[in-house]
Amino acid sequence: MDTELLVIGAGPYALSTAALAQEHGIDTVILGRPMGFWRENMPDGMFLRSGPDWHLDGAGVETFKAYMQERQIRPEDVDPIPIGLFLDYADWFRGRKRLEVRDDFVTTLEKPNGWFEATLTSGERINADRVVAAPGIRHYTHVPEWAPSLPPERVAHTCDLVTFDHLAGARVLIVGGRQSAYESAALLREHGAERIDIVHRHEVPRFDRVNWSFVDAHLERTLAMPGYWHSLSVGEQDAIARHFWEIGRLTLEHWLTPRLHSDRINRWPRVHVVAANAGRHHEALEVTLSNSTRLAVDSVVIACGYRADLGNVPYLRGVLDRVKRDDGFPVLDGAFQTTLDGLYITGFSATKDFGPFFGFVKASPAAATLIVHDVLSRTGAATGAPTGSTGPVGGDRRP
Repeated sequence: MDTELLVIGAGPYALSTAALAQEHGIDTVILGRPMGFWRENMPDGMFLRSGPDWHLDGAGVETFKAYMQERQIRPEDVDPIPIGLFLDYADWFRGRKRLEVRDDFVTTLEKPNGWFEATLTSGERINADRVVAAPGIRHYTHVPEWAPSLPPERVAHTCDLVTFDHLAGARVLIVGGRQSAYESAALLREHGAERIDIVHRHEVPRFDRVNWSFVDAHLERTLAMPGYWHSLSVGEQDAIARHFWEIGRLTLEHWLTPRLHSDRINRWPRVHVVAANAGRHHEALEVTLSNSTRLAVDSVVIACGYRADLGNVPYLRGVLDRVKRDDGFPVLDGAFQTTLDGLYITGFSATKDFGPFFGFVKASPAAATLIVHDVLSRTGAATGAPTGSTGPVGGDRRP
C-alpha cells in the first residue's frame, strides 16, 4: 500500500495533524487506536486541567466549544471537564473530519530508498513519502532507581493505575507531588484506601484555579515566527519555562482541595525515598525516607512523570541512526521535521525544540498547522497557505 503521509499514532497531535492534512488533499493513512492512551491509561474518574477552549482542529471549526454547543452542554455545567467528555469530543471530531483510523500498529519503520517502509503488526507493509510520528508518553515513563527492585505487582506508575478498587483497605505510598500524584491520592481515598502517604522533594503545592491563557501568545509566535523557541536566548527560555512550571506544575487544580481533606492522607514535603525493601510473601514493603521516617506500605504509586527518550519507541529503532537527538529528544526544524528528511515528530517529544506547551493538547492545532504547511510546500501541492488554518498558513483563528 502506498500513501503520501503516514501518521503513526491516534492521540490528539496525530488526529489534529491527520485531519488538517486530509482537508488539504494529502493522501493520509492513520494507524493506532483512537485516543488509546487516554482510554487505557487514564482513570475514569479523572478530570482535565484544561477549559473548553482546548481543541484538536487546526482549521478552528470543529472545536470543543462547537461540540458542546451542538450537544447543548453549558461550560459551567462541566467545570472541571470529565475525561469522558473530551473523549466523546474526540470521537465527534473524527466523525466530522471523516478520519478513518486503522487499528493496526507499526513494528518497524525504515527508509531504505527514497520512501519510508512501515511493517505493521498485521504483516502488511505501507510505503509512504512522509511520516508523522506522535509517540505516546507511555514510552517515556520515569521511575526512581529503587523502584524496579520491588515486586512488580506492588508498584505502578500513575499511567498504569487506572482502577482503584483493588486498593481498598491498603496502605499506599505515592511518590511525586504534582497533579497526577494528588489526584491519585483523591481517587484512592474515594475508593477506600486505608492510608495514603504522599512524598515529594518540594513544598506542598498551591491549589488554585489555573489560568492557561499566557500560553496563547507563545503559540501565536510559534506560528508567526519559524523557529520561535530557538530564537529566544537561554535566559528567555528559562524564564518562560519557570513561568509555565509555576502555573502548570507548582499550582494544582482548586477542585482537588475538598477531595484531599482526610486524616487518611499524609503529606511528606521536602523529603524523598532513600530505600524501599520488599517484604516476604504478603508482608508490607518497608520504605525509608530521607528524614529517617520508615513507612510500612502495601503498594507504591510512582507519580514521577515522563522523560523523553526516543530510543524507547520500538518502531523508530530502524531509523534512529539517522535521527539526531539531544538528551533523548529529537532535534527538529521549525516544522517538526527531524534530521531524517520526511520524518516529523510531534507532541511531547517536541518540547525541547518548541517549548513545554507542546506537551499539552492546547498546542496540537499549532503543530498540525506547521507540519501540514511544510508537507504541502515540499510536495508542491500548494503555492500558498492552507486556507482557514492558524498563523502563517492563513486565517486569523487561534489554536
